[in-house]
Amino acid sequence: MTITAERITPRDTGRNPVTAERAAADFLTALGLDLSRPGLAETPGRMARAYAELLTPRPFDLTTFDNDEKYDELVLARSIPVRSVCEHHLLPFIGVAHVGYLPDDRILGLSKLARVVEFFAHRPQVQERLTKQVADWLDEHLRPRGVGVVIEADHLCMSLRGVQATGARTITSTLLGTLRDDARSRGEFFAVAGLGNH
Repeated sequence: MTITAERITPRDTGRNPVTAERAAADFLTALGLDLSRPGLAETPGRMARAYAELLTPRPFDLTTFDNDEKYDELVLARSIPVRSVCEHHLLPFIGVAHVGYLPDDRILGLSKLARVVEFFAHRPQVQERLTKQVADWLDEHLRPRGVGVVIEADHLCMSLRGVQATGARTITSTLLGTLRDDARSRGEFFAVAGLGNH
């Protein structure tokens, strides 16, 4: 069995925590908050660290294996936690991803499906792009017969402001290869993902 591992690391964006904290303090002060209050005195630093965490993907090793057993049925990880930040308002969106593929010559370490979702989620995003990035990346690195990604998420930019549509959930999907072209395979993917008939 041939095992391959590729180190996946985020590109260096030149983050500056000191400048971020100072900017957070200026931002909060400009909104009229009194940072001399005990509860708010450390908020700019906490805010800068929180956003740095939300916007920084962790590196991981993409581990793939020869498909020695010639397994040709659906592999799916359901309800992978998703948390990202809407690039329009920098407010979080939170939900789950269902990610599956039909193997060809290589299979993937199962935890890596969640790692790929996390890798693309930890940056300013829109859900549609995130869904497609995960699917395209798996298609490129794994070369399966098909890939399916569905993300269901609640967007705070929609529930806390503007329309204030609390409880509204956005669902996006990207299907590639056999999962897009073959109705039976597509139906199986949505059924196993627990999404009914699509």
